[in-house]
Amino acid sequence: MQYAPSRPWRHLYKTALWQRLREHQLATEPLCRMCLRTEDVTAADVVDHITPHKGDVELFHDPSNLQSLCKHHHDSAKQMIEHGKSVVTYDVDGYPIELG
Repeated sequence: MQYAPSRPWRHLYKTALWQRLREHQLATEPLCRMCLRTEDVTAADVVDHITPHKGDVELFHDPSNLQSLCKHHHDSAKQMIEHGKSVVTYDVDGYPIELG
């Protein structure tokens, strides 16, 4: 199995500033944003960059570029969206909702 090369910006996730931003984001928005679109109440455990920062330090630390997600949505739907795919789910009444 081949793994993606290490991202040079991984160290940013270990900084005190990121830890404070992450803590503030989860305190401000404790539920998964994508789950709420389908009226599912799930605690968020991942702070996601809405626009991928790709090492841009200002974008990395921009609070308006952060959203709270559950691990499931971060690792599935969000990755598909970042790769240009449409993600459709359904609300409690069966109506389709596009997540990205």
